[in-house]
Amino acid sequence: MLKELIHTGIGAAVILKQKVEDELKKLEDEGKIKTKDAKSFLESIETKGKEEEQRIKEQLKSTLKEVIEELGLATKEDLAKLKEDLK
Repeated sequence: MLKELIHTGIGAAVILKQKVEDELKKLEDEGKIKTKDAKSFLESIETKGKEEEQRIKEQLKSTLKEVIEELGLATKEDLAKLKEDLK
């Protein structure tokens, strides 16, 4: 389910990016916006997208750690320690 949600989000982002690029191209062709401004706008959106992606990754990582703790699941570190103790 999580994988499907991520794929849906990525798909939506790709479609949105294409639509924005198409609209900017139309505005450019009509002389309503300069090429430089369109490129700057796209770069700005891309930068914000990357920042948001990083924020979401950190939030997801933190949430998953909390869930693992709440469920009492063993972590890699727990298993490594247990393995070492059993030697």
